[in-house]
Amino acid sequence: MKFYSRLGGALLLVALVSMMISSFAFAESKLQKVMKERGLTEKDVLAAAKTYVPTGGRDEYIVCSSGGQSGHVIFYGIPSMRILKYVAVFTPEPWQGYGFDDESKAVLAQGRIQGKDIVFGDTHHPAFSETDGDYNGRYVFINDKANPRLAVIDLHDFETKQIVANPFFRSAHGGCFVTPNTEYVMEASQYAAPYKDEFVPLNDFNDEYRGGLTYWKFNMDSGRLEPENSFTFEMPPYSQDLCDAGKGPSYGWGFTNSFCTERYVGGIEKGRPPYEAGCSSKDTDFMHVTNWKKAEELVKAGKVTKVNGAYLITMEQAIKEELMFLIPEPKSPHGVDVTPDGLHILVAGKLDSHAWVYSFEKIMKAIKDKNFEGTDPYGLPIISLDTALERSVNVGLGPLHNQFDSVDGVVYTSIYVDSQITKWNYKTGKILDTLPIHYNVGHLMTMEGDTKHPDGKYLVALNKLSIDRFNPVGPLHPQNHQLIDISGAQMELLYDMPLPLGEPHYAVAIKADKLQPTVRYKTGWNSRKDEKSPFRCRAGREKVVREGNKVDIYGTLIRSHITPETIEVYEGDTVSIHLTNLERAQDEVHGFAMYGHNVQLSIEPGKTASATFTVDKAGVYPYYCTEFCSALHLEMQGYMLVMPKGYKPQDAAIIDGEKYTKADYEAQVATNIATQDVINQVVGFITSHNYKDFPIVVSLVEDATDQLGFAEEAKTKSEVAAAEGDFQNAMLWANQWWQYQVKTADLGLRAKTHLEQNGAKKVK
Repeated sequence: MKFYSRLGGALLLVALVSMMISSFAFAESKLQKVMKERGLTEKDVLAAAKTYVPTGGRDEYIVCSSGGQSGHVIFYGIPSMRILKYVAVFTPEPWQGYGFDDESKAVLAQGRIQGKDIVFGDTHHPAFSETDGDYNGRYVFINDKANPRLAVIDLHDFETKQIVANPFFRSAHGGCFVTPNTEYVMEASQYAAPYKDEFVPLNDFNDEYRGGLTYWKFNMDSGRLEPENSFTFEMPPYSQDLCDAGKGPSYGWGFTNSFCTERYVGGIEKGRPPYEAGCSSKDTDFMHVTNWKKAEELVKAGKVTKVNGAYLITMEQAIKEELMFLIPEPKSPHGVDVTPDGLHILVAGKLDSHAWVYSFEKIMKAIKDKNFEGTDPYGLPIISLDTALERSVNVGLGPLHNQFDSVDGVVYTSIYVDSQITKWNYKTGKILDTLPIHYNVGHLMTMEGDTKHPDGKYLVALNKLSIDRFNPVGPLHPQNHQLIDISGAQMELLYDMPLPLGEPHYAVAIKADKLQPTVRYKTGWNSRKDEKSPFRCRAGREKVVREGNKVDIYGTLIRSHITPETIEVYEGDTVSIHLTNLERAQDEVHGFAMYGHNVQLSIEPGKTASATFTVDKAGVYPYYCTEFCSALHLEMQGYMLVMPKGYKPQDAAIIDGEKYTKADYEAQVATNIATQDVINQVVGFITSHNYKDFPIVVSLVEDATDQLGFAEEAKTKSEVAAAEGDFQNAMLWANQWWQYQVKTADLGLRAKTHLEQNGAKKVK
């Protein structure tokens, strides 16, 4: 008997193995067929597998990329390279209602320049907030080069909360870069300009034009920059560029590179060579080394005066207090990067072929010993190159930027002219690998590659040209972000991703599990100020308040109606519509668009948003929900009726287009009873399982409960009308009762599906 049992088991095993082999063979056959049809190699298939994230899966890293001339920032996932969101910052963006609702208009107004609304931005360098030199997942900062401004994006909800304008600069490419605990956000000017807001001829360039570096104070608790506690270093009229903050042993110091230290002013119009000729004639430029920690102490001690309403450390004071020093650096540098251990600073010059490695220890010794080779024309002490330099490494033609690996000493440099990435060791000077890139790479990014603890794994090359990489779409091509596997000894190109929004300039990548964004707001929330809105409204409390010709409408949104559904105002009124989204379920966004008044709101669950405008012409103005939110989305509508001045509303009843009978009413009630049976079955399933362990389901159940409450109210009204023999209204209210039931069932079925797909267990 035992023999036959063992024999049966062996035969079963043989059968299973045979089935597996057959299955693998079938899959292999299909794969080979697909590869042949599409002309794919095994290397192509392996690269695709490395980037593939299955349906419903999540990426390991989230990237925040600048959006260049769009004025936005872009979030996408790695390794999938799927775009997740555009976040509006300096530019109005209707999908998010940014620049259309009153709340976001107030944020954009913070960025006015010379009293003007600026609706364009050129975003360049995003930076995540940090704690002890590592990303903490709370905020992102982004700069505007064209109009020197900084913005704060709160990663609690991925919305822009604050914009500040620099009181001194006229352009600022060199931002944003944070100190290790986000005490400050660094922003360097680009093109020298007068600090005073008036005309100064170029003849006075050397004496009146200035560069600079602002340390913007940041309050992590409030999530806001504090201009009143920020300070700026006055700098010579060189073109300052990118920055980095020291960490570990170099904590308290900042590093800023520059170009055009020749202080050349063109140009062709006056018979002189162009700017580019005069701004690239010297063999070296200057790295600025600033002691922000000591400067902070001077500001707190009241030893720094205010200019233009902000603290300004003049060059004279910086020299006297030993706050700023210069070091020669390679010609026309673009990036300056502090190593993860804080012991070295790397600079690559785009008109050189070398990356230079500076020793922080040597720099500090030179400062302590006052070992300077002289001063610049403004009296700033210069530390000699030989004193500060550890080594220089030939990495290729046109080196720009550096990012670090998780392997100690390993760094990656983008090579613009050679269109390649160079992998090398800054401690030994040895070149480890090179990889061609398509084409003209600018910035590059490794995972958390500018922190104390880089993650390695992947690198993204941000390429300026795409040329022949994608389907042609006219003369304006997308940018090209290329994903590279750096987990092995040799780099491997995995994926090309077109980015058709502005010129994405720089990007930073954070571990996805560090981000914990909310899925809904507290009901009645002003998301831009992070506080309860004074205009919040709950169901049944909608109202219209008129004071003279100022009309405030307090309304609500919920599937599938806008309350109020009719707004009556007079020609010449100033109207403010305040709408609160009553939904609790995740992703149940409502929009609000109105004909002829430039109104488009995006109102996420719990949010209150407002739109204020003046009605200057009598007429009929439909409005509707712009987000497809339910089966009756198209019915989520209303009218604003703008009555002529002096017009008296008519009392005549509205005549329905359809007449209903008792039989119609009874048929609808029968449908409602059957629908309730379905709802009861779904409720039974949900309550018989551990649904409270699933926050998404809890939110759905809360919304469903609300809808059932509305259904009960409509049911009562239909029964009262039927009892009075008014079957017209009885039928209409019975249908409304059913509509609430349908929405309840929709929510319930979504909850049931989520429980089934995520392993919910029956409760005993």
